[in-house]
Amino acid sequence: MVLAAVVVVVCAACSTEKSPPAAPPQIPTILPPTTITRVPQMVDRPLPDDCELIVPVDILHQRLGRELPGELQTIVGIPEPSLGRTAKIDCYYGMERQPLAAAPVIIGLATYVDEPTAAGRVADSIAAERQEGATVTQVDVGKQKASLVSTKDERLLMGSLGKTTFVSRAKVGVVPDDLVGIFLAALAQQAMTPLEDS
Repeated sequence: MVLAAVVVVVCAACSTEKSPPAAPPQIPTILPPTTITRVPQMVDRPLPDDCELIVPVDILHQRLGRELPGELQTIVGIPEPSLGRTAKIDCYYGMERQPLAAAPVIIGLATYVDEPTAAGRVADSIAAERQEGATVTQVDVGKQKASLVSTKDERLLMGSLGKTTFVSRAKVGVVPDDLVGIFLAALAQQAMTPLEDS
């Protein structure tokens, strides 16, 4: 009888002894797929033959904050060996039965035989505008510097990257003067940034 009581006490002690708590179940951490966002970079790009591949109309309207009436017209230029120019394309936005030069917004790209020739063409163009009375200030276009030229009738942003020159222009009044540099710089940056394949 005493032995049975001892066994019961021992067993009772066994049943009240705390077992270590069970480890919580391992829940795998699910990470969303890694998306690498590439920031588009300005490059010394080959010239496309379509202005929609330079600055699409919808992007121009987005930057402008409104839609321009009229159409986009593309003029593909020819090489001019005497200038060292190997290719040229001009994009005329908002065309409504007017001369090309009257387009409210114009973007042009040209390629040259080498970097010094491209830079020299920009410098010559800026010097010619200054002689005509234009004022010139420096602005940032991406990581590049470019020149914002203010004439009586329009604002032009000119620069080069490698062997390519870029010009974006807006007629006076298309964009308020305090914003025109930002607008033209955005267009120039887009023009020198190849569109990602969708």
